[in-house]
Amino acid sequence: MQIILKIQTPDQKGLIAEITRIIFEFNLNILKNDEFVDKENNLFFMRSEIEGVCEIQSLKNRLCTLLSPQANIEIFESKRKKIVILCTKENHCLGDLLIRYDSGELNADILAVISNYALLEPLCQKFNLPFVCIPSENLSREEHEAKVLEVLEGFPNDYIILAKYMRILSPAFVQKFEGKIINIHHSFLPAFIGANPYKQAYERGVKIIGATAHFVNNALDEGPIIYQDITKVNHAMSWKDMQKSGRDVEKIVLAKALNLALEEKIFVYNNKTIVF
Repeated sequence: MQIILKIQTPDQKGLIAEITRIIFEFNLNILKNDEFVDKENNLFFMRSEIEGVCEIQSLKNRLCTLLSPQANIEIFESKRKKIVILCTKENHCLGDLLIRYDSGELNADILAVISNYALLEPLCQKFNLPFVCIPSENLSREEHEAKVLEVLEGFPNDYIILAKYMRILSPAFVQKFEGKIINIHHSFLPAFIGANPYKQAYERGVKIIGATAHFVNNALDEGPIIYQDITKVNHAMSWKDMQKSGRDVEKIVLAKALNLALEEKIFVYNNKTIVF
């Protein structure tokens, strides 16, 4: 079987040698190894892809005897994850994920799609995926989220993906799925918020537009960044041209961020990420 080992610990000399020695003691083979030292915070990060058979808890206990009490050690068998997608009306990010899923490009099973509008149900039906519409009209945020949570209980998952889900989640909802919600949003230099950001960008004559995928926390669009990308635009483009280019970037960035999460390549600390 294949195992993923993730370690975050205060840095000290000889860590790599000692950790790999223990892996060898368990008769395991390292297929790939990545390390990083944050010198400012004196933190060591290591991710290993390992092949072999072992009792995972025994390996973790052995590593605990070596590493600092402040160390965070995660060991798990590499396997397909389960995800649920939340969306509203825009179809580009959802459609891209569904196509990648259908073509086997996602190491995950999409359990269901949940939306506060029924607009995208026909799209999901083409991929034979459960679609649940939970209208938000005349409901408070808490009332609507209670209905969403009720549906989510029927689809135990590893990650919730916000594919242009245009509702702000409550602190209680975010806390319940801490580190498990991934969002995508447009990201401009300068940044534009509110209605029709692409038209705002066009009116300011921006030369670069982009997108940011991040974990969701209680600071709006300020969670730990997973992946970002940009594309250049120019004066000859209309705001609709910019919107089209921006949506292309959004769906690519979301897919790449999701794959990084599915492959367990992300460490989060101090609202930052280390991505291998």
